[in-house]
Amino acid sequence: MKLWLVRHARPLIDSGVCYGALDVPADDAATRRCAAQLAASLPTKDLPNGSQQVSLSTSPLQRCELLTKYLCCLRPDLEPISDKRLAEMDFGSWEGQRWDAIGEEAVARWTDQFATHPPGGGESVQTFMKRVHTAMAEVQGENTVWITHAGVIRAATLIASGVQTVVSADQWPDNGPDYGETVLLKL
Repeated sequence: MKLWLVRHARPLIDSGVCYGALDVPADDAATRRCAAQLAASLPTKDLPNGSQQVSLSTSPLQRCELLTKYLCCLRPDLEPISDKRLAEMDFGSWEGQRWDAIGEEAVARWTDQFATHPPGGGESVQTFMKRVHTAMAEVQGENTVWITHAGVIRAATLIASGVQTVVSADQWPDNGPDYGETVLLKL
C-alpha cells in the first residue's frame, strides 16, 4: 500500500506565527499549482471492476479543503472524505500568536515534557501521535492520499518507521515537507 501525504500550499499568515489548528486560508495560485502537479502524479482509475484505485482523505481545515477542491476538479474520479484526524496539532492558546511572543519559558516547558505537555493547553504530542496512528491503521487500498499538514506528515513518517511514541523533542523530525510537497510512504 502507498500513502501519499500532501502538505497544503503556503498559508496566508505572517511568518513566525503559530497556526497549527488555526483555520487559515492558503495562497490560491500556489494551491492550484499543487493540485495540478498532484493530479498528474497520482495513479488513474483503471481497475477492471471499476472500483476507485485512489482513496482521498483531507483535513477539514480550509487550507487543505481548497487543495482537495482543486484536485477533484482535475480528477473527478476522486471522492474526498473529510477526516478531522488529519488536522494539524492543536496548540491551544498559542494559536495565532507569534512564537517569540509565546516566550522561551513556555516553549521550554513544552519541549522538556514533549510527549505529555499540551502546548498552550491544546493537544500533547502523545495524543496527536495516537490520533495519526489511528487514522493510519484504517488505511486501505493500494493508493491512499491524505491532504494534510507538516505535523501530520512528520508523525506519519515516524509511525511508518516504527516509532509509536515520541518521548523527547529531539526525536521529532526537524525538517518537515515544504508547502505543496508530497511524501510517499509504503506501508
